[in-house]
Amino acid sequence: MMKEDPAARLGEELKRRGWTIAVAESCTAGGLGKRITDVPGASSYFLGGIIAYHNSVKERFLAVPSSTVSRFGAVSEETAKAMASGCREAFEGDIAIAITGIAGPDGGTADKPVGLVYISIAGEGGVACERFRFDGDRSAVRRSAVEAALNMALLHLERTCP
Repeated sequence: MMKEDPAARLGEELKRRGWTIAVAESCTAGGLGKRITDVPGASSYFLGGIIAYHNSVKERFLAVPSSTVSRFGAVSEETAKAMASGCREAFEGDIAIAITGIAGPDGGTADKPVGLVYISIAGEGGVACERFRFDGDRSAVRRSAVEAALNMALLHLERTCP
């Protein structure tokens, strides 16, 4: 038996609650927004997204303080949380998901290796963030990050409003 698509399940849960969602993406470059909108009827709950690849976009459009990026880096829990909060505020949505990471093949360091991804969710109950380390090439890291974000959003909905 085929497992139900997490994007479809997320859509069902958002519709059931009458909630909206927005996304802020860095390393996934729109992949999360695409997965959410692949589901027919997504326009009833998906507000939009910001692809904040460059730090200046994170700062300008998501209100991430430049001091946060300077101190902790673009790939950090602090930046991911600020991205999610800024996205939620910018779109005035019920929840927002932010993804920032290093998809590779370049850009990794000993402290922040390729495959390191932070995913954050902002909602009425506050802001949560998880750190992941995904294996594989650039495409695999991006796919894994998108799937993890969808599953995190589902868990968030179950915990905050069953």
